Amino acid sequence: MIHPSELILNPDGSIYHLALQPEQVARKIIVAGDPHRIATISAKFDSIECKVENREFITHTGTYKGQRVTALATGIGTDNIDIVLNELDALFNCHLQERTVKEELTSLEIVRIGTCGSIQEHVPADEIVVSTHAIGLDGLMNFYDFEMDAEEDEMFEAFKSQTAWKERFNKPYLVKGSSSLIEKIGKGFHPGVTMTANGFYAPQGRRLRLLPRHQGVNDELRKFNFKGNKIVNYEMETSALYGLSRLMGHQACTVCAVVANRYANSFSKDYKPVMNQLIDDVLDRLTV
Repeated sequence: MIHPSELILNPDGSIYHLALQPEQVARKIIVAGDPHRIATISAKFDSIECKVENREFITHTGTYKGQRVTALATGIGTDNIDIVLNELDALFNCHLQERTVKEELTSLEIVRIGTCGSIQEHVPADEIVVSTHAIGLDGLMNFYDFEMDAEEDEMFEAFKSQTAWKERFNKPYLVKGSSSLIEKIGKGFHPGVTMTANGFYAPQGRRLRLLPRHQGVNDELRKFNFKGNKIVNYEMETSALYGLSRLMGHQACTVCAVVANRYANSFSKDYKPVMNQLIDDVLDRLTV
């Protein structure tokens, strides 16, 4: 039995942070960091079954082209992804009241729709990146029984050697996404390795008043190349999404609209039309 201090339920029996009951979530899930994006997604549904809100976690479940879909706001950061993935998995794969793991497990399809900053000249603002792999600077997966496979380990060693990564930083890790879901969702988008940062400013090489310790980091990352795999963008959630999904047996894919090009020091004048089209594409491809 899972102890009450580990699997925490609200008085109504819903899971603690998400405040959801199992019947309120579909197996096809779109996650977004921005809570306001959930209403934009669900406005495209044919019908909406339920809307649940607790803290920054907003969930809308409905149908799109005859299939059930859930749109869920995670908030920013891998710490929030840790909460969301564990609680989503518990909703499907645990008997909540008995506090036991089910014998037959359910695999979910989870697509993150986000925004990102590109570090490559050939990926300008208002383009879309699909993350084939993520390098996590957050350290989250180091707290789990997670090991990189042989391919990931080889790429990771190349990353450390090519970027002279400093030992004083968090120990990074590398994980690939679901190849089948990436193929299904990411057609026509720029594929690339994503840096998942544990902050928006110095961890991504930005400087306002404070000086980043690793100056010139983006120039090093831009030059990385492992068998044609290049680091394309920064964001703040994908490494945890990919790592936890693998351990739990779920399929995960991230697609992000580029709002800033760090190479050109430019920012999108209006990325909302691009995001709106990206939502349409993801809904259509996820429900095929």
